[in-house]
Amino acid sequence: MKKLLLRIGLVIAAVVLYSLFWYRTMQPVRLTIGVYAGSYWGTSIGDRYEFLDEVIDFFEKNHPGTKVSYESGIGIDSYSEWLAQQYMKGQGPDLFLVLPEDFSLLAASGALYPLDDMIRQDDGFNLSIYYKACQMAGQMENRQYALPFESVPTLMFVNKSLLKQYGISMPEHNWTWDDFYDICRKITEGSEAQTEKKAYAVYNYSWTDMLYANGAKLFSEDGKKCNLGSLRVREAVLFDQKLRELNNGFTVTARDFDEGRVAFRPFLYSDYKVYQPYPWRVKKYSNFEWDCVEMPAGPRGGNVCEIESTLIGMNARSHRKELAWDFMKLLCGDEELQKKMYSSSVGISPMIAVAEDKELLNTLFRGVPGDYEINLDVIHDIMSTGVSAPRFRRYHQAMIMAENAVDTAMKSGKAIEEFLVSSQRDINIMLGA
Repeated sequence: MKKLLLRIGLVIAAVVLYSLFWYRTMQPVRLTIGVYAGSYWGTSIGDRYEFLDEVIDFFEKNHPGTKVSYESGIGIDSYSEWLAQQYMKGQGPDLFLVLPEDFSLLAASGALYPLDDMIRQDDGFNLSIYYKACQMAGQMENRQYALPFESVPTLMFVNKSLLKQYGISMPEHNWTWDDFYDICRKITEGSEAQTEKKAYAVYNYSWTDMLYANGAKLFSEDGKKCNLGSLRVREAVLFDQKLRELNNGFTVTARDFDEGRVAFRPFLYSDYKVYQPYPWRVKKYSNFEWDCVEMPAGPRGGNVCEIESTLIGMNARSHRKELAWDFMKLLCGDEELQKKMYSSSVGISPMIAVAEDKELLNTLFRGVPGDYEINLDVIHDIMSTGVSAPRFRRYHQAMIMAENAVDTAMKSGKAIEEFLVSSQRDINIMLGA
């Protein structure tokens, strides 16, 4: 009887083990991705889900037994909160899109898995395929935590109709702060008598935009030192003040700009790509002609702008890291897929070979009106010289302190240079320098 029970027990154990083996081998390996609906930059071309579904289909065919899924319908405004809640519940996706403003917190909190070892061990992958600024957008404290997916530089919007009204030509590609100020002065002084139709030089262009064009670095690479009192930064702040003085205390608003009474405004490339072609350019600003040009260069810099990038990061808690890495490489590093993304999105591919593909650029901008021609040389100049915002743990706190210091210095009437040096010491204390 005991032998019979033992045999029955062995048979049951064998059946259970076989069932578990069958279940594990026959069930697909599931990889989850966190994505948001729409565009981070507030504009939309094409369907993000359609592109993602195409990538997933390609990936699953080349990885038999794998099922990739995502939750659709998460808006950009609620995405960060959704991602945080998922992570706190221990249900975070294996991979997820990372917004620029969330990156430092996610990396510092340990939510993002550092990719350096995977990159180093993968002979078929190299970060050199990306523009430096795009690659640096996913790096903090010399560790790579994410790969760039889509990038958007900043251009300078030009109200061509207003410039023509004052007999001013469209700026050249290599224009400078002196050129910029000269145009601003001519417009503000020339329209001084026209109270109701007063024209203004610029809207929403400040010293933080000017830093990059003057070759300034507000913080050290490791985030331990602030350079608010340095010469290059001071020059940017003083130029900002100089421009503001042209308005005699008047604060230029977005409404003034929309009414066509403002000559310049920093403009995202995503807006240019969406609204430049007819008929969208007419629907956007029907009362004046417009175009875009590179940012003006400071005396110690060049026509340099900030480049923002949305990223793809890996959940540090993921149990499918190798599979997740394969999907990341496909989404962010496959040239053909990136070309499709570039064609249907509002941004620029962070991959050099894709962004500077001559045939693709000709297709994208064929027939686009305007004096400013977006071509291979322009894309190369903008993307190769562009910079990304600093990445370190206390960046947001330090940036708020710096902005408050500059604002106080301008309003107080004190010697700006001395005030910036003093404020720099306070920020360095906070950073632990």
